[in-house]
Amino acid sequence: MQTSLFTFSDSREKIEEDINVCKKCALSETKTNTVPGEGGFRKKVMFVGEAPGKWEDIKGRPFVGAAGKYLDELLQSIGLSREDVFITNIVKCRPPGNRDPTDEEIAACSPYLDRQIAVMKPKIIVPLGRFSSGYILNKFGFNMKSISAVQGKVFRGDVIIIPMYHPAAALYHGKWKPELERSFEVLKNVLEEVQV
Repeated sequence: MQTSLFTFSDSREKIEEDINVCKKCALSETKTNTVPGEGGFRKKVMFVGEAPGKWEDIKGRPFVGAAGKYLDELLQSIGLSREDVFITNIVKCRPPGNRDPTDEEIAACSPYLDRQIAVMKPKIIVPLGRFSSGYILNKFGFNMKSISAVQGKVFRGDVIIIPMYHPAAALYHGKWKPELERSFEVLKNVLEEVQV
């Protein structure tokens, strides 16, 4: 029996190590800390934001500012905590001044997210905001016209995808908060249905 001399085994820890030493784009030169992602994974749900902000950059953790506090409240409203879900971003380093990530930065960094998805095999992915929703929907063969058109809708395929407004955007545009809160009820119903 012939055995392969090379076996590739990936893990959350290996991906995090690779993110921490990454130099694929200029964000590696301006960041304070990388933000690979964190959380438990009891419910097989992965939340994907866009990029770290100021406080995430300082602490090296995702969603720790005002948007993170709101996300925690939204999770609690449906009986979840950070121990139940994994939270990450497409871009793992903060764009200066909290600007939107560029296409080049997303292209350089998204393979880490792809590896996280491959290793963790989430049953449900919740992309938060237009950049992550566009990326995740496209990756799984769906199209996105606008975030408002897909917000709170359920896309079923190999993985269930529920795009949502970004909590920071909902805080900024208060009129979006009720829609985002309803989307968490959609997530709760899907979790009951798939019995994760």
